[in-house]
Amino acid sequence: MIVAMPTTRVARETWLFWLLAALVLAAGLGLRDPWPADEPRFALVAKQMVESGDWLFPHRGAELYSDKPPLFMWTQAAAYLLVGSWRVAFLLPSLLAALGTLWCVVDLGRRLWTPRVGLYAGCALLFALQFTYQSKKAQIDPLVTFWITLGNYGFLRFLLESRDGARAEWRWWVLGWFAAGLGTITKGVGVLALAMVIPGLYAALRGWHGARAPLRDWRALLGPVAFLAAVALWLGPMLHAALGHGDPAYRAYVDDLLFRQTAKRYAESWDHPKPPWYFLQVMATMWLPAMLALPWAIPAWRRRLRRRDARYLLPLGWWLLALLFFSIPSGKRDVYILPALPMACLALGPLLPGIVRRRGAQWLLVAFMGMFALLAIGGAATMLLAAPKFETKLLFERGLSVGQAHAGAWLVLAIGGCALASLLWFGRRRAAAGVVAMLAATWVLYGLVAHPLLTDSSSAKALMDDVGRRIGPGAQLGLVGWREQNLLMADRPAETFGFKAPVAEQMQRGIAWQRQAPGTRWLLVQETALPHCARMSDAQALGGANRREWWLLPASATAPCAIRPAPGGPPRQGDAR
Repeated sequence: MIVAMPTTRVARETWLFWLLAALVLAAGLGLRDPWPADEPRFALVAKQMVESGDWLFPHRGAELYSDKPPLFMWTQAAAYLLVGSWRVAFLLPSLLAALGTLWCVVDLGRRLWTPRVGLYAGCALLFALQFTYQSKKAQIDPLVTFWITLGNYGFLRFLLESRDGARAEWRWWVLGWFAAGLGTITKGVGVLALAMVIPGLYAALRGWHGARAPLRDWRALLGPVAFLAAVALWLGPMLHAALGHGDPAYRAYVDDLLFRQTAKRYAESWDHPKPPWYFLQVMATMWLPAMLALPWAIPAWRRRLRRRDARYLLPLGWWLLALLFFSIPSGKRDVYILPALPMACLALGPLLPGIVRRRGAQWLLVAFMGMFALLAIGGAATMLLAAPKFETKLLFERGLSVGQAHAGAWLVLAIGGCALASLLWFGRRRAAAGVVAMLAATWVLYGLVAHPLLTDSSSAKALMDDVGRRIGPGAQLGLVGWREQNLLMADRPAETFGFKAPVAEQMQRGIAWQRQAPGTRWLLVQETALPHCARMSDAQALGGANRREWWLLPASATAPCAIRPAPGGPPRQGDAR
């Protein structure tokens, strides 16, 4: 098979962009295990889906996991069935979602303006710090960002491209609603894609250039039908099975997932309290370097909006609506605002070719490279020449050896060196290319070096391997006060005694389980869960991992402890796993 080489400059730049995107986003794939806090949880749920065959109701250990809908975990489990490696499978959905999000932005820029505009918008998105960082993590947010962006893609193509009477163009309207439905069953905020209709209707009703209102055609009803169909793919079978199940835990699962974790969590957030302006500072920092263009972009956007150009109103209006939506609740995390980044980069795309030629913008990019280099080199020097207290704190929190800590310092120094080399080589006139080179090198080094360097300590693999060696191949292991990474990284099936249950209750169940076969059963216990009655002279200290201290207890260490009935009576069948 002969692959035709691109012949035009734009075609060559397009090929180069996608090769660079694949390199930056995929570097490190397969070189690490899941890292806390969220990654081990989702990977564990996906692994248990594959092992149990129950894909409809996700479990964490023996308990139903109701914090999130299962679609993201389905993609991880499906990826494992496809590639056969959890190290690849748990990150593969995020990689594909990031590439899909990039494609939507690049193609929209090409269709609404020019192919070069699409590439500029894609570069702004690819090298925005938050986008690349989150694309290398196995969290739900990259996938929900893709669904929301795909929904926006469908709405923008319909509202800005369609012609009256063109029946085939309604497929983009349906796609927008369907993608919003898939986003909703990935994470509740996926419904936010529907907000694109609001600036679209405003532009059409006010006669903005190129805008189209769909409400005068009966086919507009196909959109809500498509949304409900997407949601029903999971919600219908789940409700039918849960409400017909004899165990009340399944009804509690439905109530927690559909009400407490969605509407109530939005209206009455119970974690991560932040002020209303929190996301402004997130965008000003985590969306760099794209946000460096704002001093020139804001006046340009104002001029284009005065000309009633709907191509700018729709993405900018949706960005503001998304910002308002996420700013209302008191609970906020920096990653929540990620879905708004693609539309911000799309709106920047047409302006960037002119902005990067401005002297002021070039000097701003030079300052960005210089600051990046300074922080990296300074950080590496601090790590290499640090006082003992700083080094001890670093080694405890990360669970690293001295050699690993020094290797990490040299990695940060190499990143700083790449930043400095980019600054000196490209200079002011080609500062934009210098930033691209600097960030590309940074993310490739991070993936290829930091991932294997940190994986054993960050994922708790080193801890669980040590546990396996100490207890031997024929022993059984129980977990008390455990975290998801402990069960995921265990080298054998492990018993659990609840996850959300109080640790004292877990400990009592664990001691009762251990008494049934004291010669072969061990308990891995977080230090905060150690009972006062334990004989610590027989316990084995394992040291720190993931900012926690762990102990290994043989039956002789728990022998002095009396077994008391657990609160609420004896555990139900299946509580110990």
